Amino acid sequence: MVKIVFEHQDFIVVDKPVGMPMHDPERGIILNSERATGKEKLHLCHRLDTGTSGCLILAKNPAAAAEFQQLFSRRKIEKYYLAITQLKPKKKQGSVVGDMLNRRRGQHILVKSRENPAVTQFFSSAIEAGHRGFVVKPLTGKTHQIRVALKSLGSPIVGDIFYGGIEADRMYLHAWQLQFTYRDEAIHCVSEPCEGKIFQSAAFQNWLAKQASPEGLPWPRFNLPGLNHADP
Repeated sequence: MVKIVFEHQDFIVVDKPVGMPMHDPERGIILNSERATGKEKLHLCHRLDTGTSGCLILAKNPAAAAEFQQLFSRRKIEKYYLAITQLKPKKKQGSVVGDMLNRRRGQHILVKSRENPAVTQFFSSAIEAGHRGFVVKPLTGKTHQIRVALKSLGSPIVGDIFYGGIEADRMYLHAWQLQFTYRDEAIHCVSEPCEGKIFQSAAFQNWLAKQASPEGLPWPRFNLPGLNHADP
């Protein structure tokens, strides 16, 4: 069931359920959002993997869709994700930077070159024995970027068997918060994860309650070509 997180006269932010694809004409997010909201001719502004849940922007008209395309291309929309892994990463916080290559069967790998790099920043801490929580901020929007970044740290996402994660009732990646300015109006959207046994557990809820507001975290500084995040 698609839920509305935030509504504006030009767009809505919905909470995308786990397993709902982007482009399927019968089961996809557009049709389901139109049915849930009564809106017609919604426009997809960005994408989430089928197994990822959380905040997704849908424009109500072509002009708004074009404006969001510009906001995303200029990296003016801050995105924060939650992820759960089983294994401790090579480093507890920091950045993962590198080009991404399509390897086989739609799988991607991270390489050391930085011609057009994916940049993923993160903080992590223990939830309980066997589970580690991540707050993730992708500065770029590459396909499978967060999934590949955490795998490169030796800590694939729980449920992401495509990238070496253990089997679970879902892939534990959730689009948690969005922050941006739309026509001089500051927008802040939050969607708490609700699907999945681990996300529903008391241990995770306690961990999440202890997390600082993500925009206030000391994110690493970057000054790469095309990235406007030298002073995040």
